[in-house]
Amino acid sequence: MSVENCEKDSVSDSDGEGEEVIQQGSSHDEKDQNYINHLEKELSRAEEERQKAKVEADNNMNKLRYLMADFDNYRKRMERQVESKINQGKAELILKFVSIHDDLSRAVETAKQGKSERVVIEGLEGILRNVENLFDAEGVKEIETTGTPFDPNIHDAISFKFDDTVPENTVIAEIRKGYMISDKVLRPSLVEISKRKVKNSVNDSNRIKGD
Repeated sequence: MSVENCEKDSVSDSDGEGEEVIQQGSSHDEKDQNYINHLEKELSRAEEERQKAKVEADNNMNKLRYLMADFDNYRKRMERQVESKINQGKAELILKFVSIHDDLSRAVETAKQGKSERVVIEGLEGILRNVENLFDAEGVKEIETTGTPFDPNIHDAISFKFDDTVPENTVIAEIRKGYMISDKVLRPSLVEISKRKVKNSVNDSNRIKGD
């Protein structure tokens, strides 16, 4: 074989190997690209799932907040109802002591007028003070009456008297004490209020007629 033919064969073999290397390189590039595309799709799918999970979690959190708010409102409403029932029961009990206080006050006055023994009067007065101490402890206060303007929310007018020395509808006498507890009327005061006489101005139209 001549040198020239050997060189041609060598060149031919070299070209074939080059083409094979190029083909292998192209194949690897395609596989890498396909893998990258696959990863991008998986990443996109994972992002979509994350977004859906976030929306669902936000919705669940909002529902939880609403439930907690509803429960808190329910709890407060129940507490108010329980407190209202307790206050109502306490007011009914205190009202019974108010009647006892009235009876004791009358008993003390009767004992003093009847000139009962001092020990009896002191005993009644001691019981009366105990009831009044109970009122103080429970926040029971007497309603102001004499000299104050008539207030239908706390006063119950059962009589009136003409009196021009004070403004009209002024409480001028207390018939029965009234009491309040926790800014609520426990028992209204029975009072007498003032009224003013209405003075009509009448012109004398009678004239003496001459003969």
